[in-house]
Amino acid sequence: MANKDRANKWLDIVAEDLSVAEDLYKTGHWLYVGFMCHQVVEKTLKSYWCVCRDDDPPYLHDHERIAKGCGLYTKMSEEQKDFLEGIKRMNIEARYQEYKFEVARTLNREKTAWILEQTKQLHAWILKRLREKLSTQ
Repeated sequence: MANKDRANKWLDIVAEDLSVAEDLYKTGHWLYVGFMCHQVVEKTLKSYWCVCRDDDPPYLHDHERIAKGCGLYTKMSEEQKDFLEGIKRMNIEARYQEYKFEVARTLNREKTAWILEQTKQLHAWILKRLREKLSTQ
């Protein structure tokens, strides 16, 4: 499969995840907005990986390791790196209920709106670099 096709496979999923995050925000499901935003960032990073490398992205949820593995981390601002660090708490998929409650207590409409906006900005930033990379291949 060509690099562009591999990247688009991830981006198709990202589009749906972002839409779900927006719908969850409208209904006040803050914890799950955070989780979907975590997924959007992870899968967008994995799409970038696909245009930079011939191997598949690793089966892990560590944004920093994925970004470093595809060479994107060094291009990120400190704010973007801080966001990656902060959003990793939102990976609640296989966590114990107590952990979910702890994370949920930190979220409200304003905090979740900020997470959603930061996710959209980082997603757009990565997409721009992905398109630049594809144009040189």
